[in-house]
Amino acid sequence: MKLSNEGLKDRKSWEEKGYKLPEYDREKIIANTKENPVWLHFGAGNIFRAFQANVVEELLNQGVMDKGLIVAEGYDYEIIEKYNRPCDDLSILATLKADGTVEKKVVGSIVESCILDEENEKEISRLREIFRAPSLQMISFTITEKGYKTRAYMNKVVGLLLERFKAGELPLAVVSMDNCSHNGDKLKEAVLEIAKEWFKDGKCEMDFVDYLEDSAKVAFPLSMIDKITPRPDDTVKQMLIDDGVEDAEPIVTTKNTYVANFVNAEETEYLVIEDLFPNGRPALEKGGIIFTDRETVDKTEKMKVCTCLNPLHTALAVFGCLLGYKTIHDEMDDEDLKKLVTKLGKEEGMKVVVDPKVLSPDKFLDAVLTKRLPNPFMPDTPQRIACDTSQKLPIRFGETIKAYRGNSSLTTESLKVVPVVLAGYLRYLEGVDDQGNVFEQSPDPLLNELKELPAKDVLKRKDVFGVDLYEDTMAKRVLEIYSNMKGVGNVRKELEAV
Repeated sequence: MKLSNEGLKDRKSWEEKGYKLPEYDREKIIANTKENPVWLHFGAGNIFRAFQANVVEELLNQGVMDKGLIVAEGYDYEIIEKYNRPCDDLSILATLKADGTVEKKVVGSIVESCILDEENEKEISRLREIFRAPSLQMISFTITEKGYKTRAYMNKVVGLLLERFKAGELPLAVVSMDNCSHNGDKLKEAVLEIAKEWFKDGKCEMDFVDYLEDSAKVAFPLSMIDKITPRPDDTVKQMLIDDGVEDAEPIVTTKNTYVANFVNAEETEYLVIEDLFPNGRPALEKGGIIFTDRETVDKTEKMKVCTCLNPLHTALAVFGCLLGYKTIHDEMDDEDLKKLVTKLGKEEGMKVVVDPKVLSPDKFLDAVLTKRLPNPFMPDTPQRIACDTSQKLPIRFGETIKAYRGNSSLTTESLKVVPVVLAGYLRYLEGVDDQGNVFEQSPDPLLNELKELPAKDVLKRKDVFGVDLYEDTMAKRVLEIYSNMKGVGNVRKELEAV
């Protein structure tokens, strides 16, 4: 069973092994899309293949859409060269459900793959052609927040936007779908900074800058995305090999990207987008994507990162490292840790949760606690989530502390779990686990600096915690718990006492 246009002609073999296949005329969709492109996405990674491409797949199957997706890769060209094109841009999606079942599906909605390389005339010419198309409604990104700070990448994107401007100031939505706060604003800032520099250097007219700043022509909507798509899992790979799927072994590129002809992902997913599309948009709401106003997108993000998911993730990351766990789902089998994150979300976070209305905080949190974190098929690790913890604490815990301080009917004295997590972070900085074994902390820009400071001085860092912990008794309580956590077995004792 080869994942290619030719290989899919033997539908019976695939369907007998339980694979859902495209139900539309893919050749016709490819032709439609190349003639009148609608959506181009930058970033050929797992989240895009598992989420956005699957939404479009469903809409193609239903006949709601008649054009597919074009993907462009601007960082690791080998993804396109070694996976996309040899597989005719087809992909296998293995959805790992919390009940232990796996849904297998061949996704055909990505109909063309491009390389964002200005030194390759053939590749960049095709992208310029796409950007000149009046039919193009949106370009989107999953290139991580770091991508917007990478000048080489953003220069190429701005060059393509200049192409669209020269084609008649054609309208377009430029949509960040990266998992970072105020993503659309960050993308707009990166684009405008370059365009203004180009104007100063005589590379473009001021009219181009005006075009980018006119939201009636070029819009940069905010979005909130949430779906876990770990790198290709060995268990899933073996399942596909046993089915007879060829070339399921992941490739590691020279840039250390793990890519395979399959992607594994959890079933839960959320994408909320500010409805700002100057050239119209596909009916993606029919595929479960929520379109709303700017304020509501902001609220969904706050709900997720301040209360319902990210604080729980960080708590499990810190204590997972201290207690020697290698997977998040194993931590949820630990009664002390399960109790910790349940109380953190349901008892402490919910009192100050921001309710966006388009998603229920209670239902979102229940899905996190009962489906997402305990999913035995999701090979996510506390060590991965512990990366850059110093950068995450201000939002994931500082905002809750601020909300308690700002509410006359609440007091931070009632917070019992938050100080335990912050004490756990101080203990994590020691690099010694609860059994007295040395472990290597995850990468973090402030790690070396914070490790050298006394605990009381770490707690003075507003840049780390987002608030002055000495403003009330929070710092004192954290230090007491941290002191109790020192020594072998004492982290566990503090968790038992929560």
